[in-house]
Amino acid sequence: MIGMDFISFLILLIISLVVSGVLHFGLKFYVIPGLTSYFGKVVVGWIGAWLGSPVLGHWWEGLNRGEVYYIPAILGSLALVVLAIDLVKTFGGSAKPTQQSQSM
Repeated sequence: MIGMDFISFLILLIISLVVSGVLHFGLKFYVIPGLTSYFGKVVVGWIGAWLGSPVLGHWWEGLNRGEVYYIPAILGSLALVVLAIDLVKTFGGSAKPTQQSQSM
């Protein structure tokens, strides 16, 4: 998967675009609205799709192109985007000010 061809790159990019689009625009699952947030999800989703086949395995020999297996790539993209959003929502610094900082 390190030395992939351009078609495999495009397949992973399309998977990431679709997964990120469904989460961002369809389900409104984001930290901040806007295109920059969407494109950030696309990058994270591409990495998740790239890791999908090596980590989750090779499922359904007919649904692949080279070393890119579509179902594990979709699941990897979805998992990493959701994980990234949840981590940013949890630790993202959008916490309310504490009592001590309000008294200053």
